[in-house]
Amino acid sequence: MRRQAGFTIVEVMIIVTIIGVLAALTLPSVRANAVRVKMAEALLAFAPCRAAVTEIYEGGNDPPADGVWGCEINQDASKFVDQVKVDEIGKITISLHGFADPRLDTMDLTMQPLDNTGSIMSGNGAPVRRWRCGSAGDGTQVAIQYLPGTCRG
Repeated sequence: MRRQAGFTIVEVMIIVTIIGVLAALTLPSVRANAVRVKMAEALLAFAPCRAAVTEIYEGGNDPPADGVWGCEINQDASKFVDQVKVDEIGKITISLHGFADPRLDTMDLTMQPLDNTGSIMSGNGAPVRRWRCGSAGDGTQVAIQYLPGTCRG
């Protein structure tokens, strides 16, 4: 009698099914993490304006007018950021691009300075105590699942 070696078709199909299920479970989280890494790079665009806004408020000075903080960029700020804008009370808005994903391209992400009570700055020279990042109430259009943990409102 001859002995056969190898796997049966049923065994191969079971292994293929298991691999398919594992791939279906892990791919969405891998994609979301890849987007979060790109978003973390985009968050670096906040740094110069965040420092400028904090410095103005810490110095007890009144904030300048909308768009004249000295840190704004009108086009192509970085690989994933098109524009950086600052309004009259110091809210920083970055416009995203370059993600090759319609859920993120052309969307805005905001960072709002808050005083010691957690309220939006009033422009009276009070120091900035913390920053709120990624809040839909401030104008952020990016879905929360794509934001890094440090920027979820």
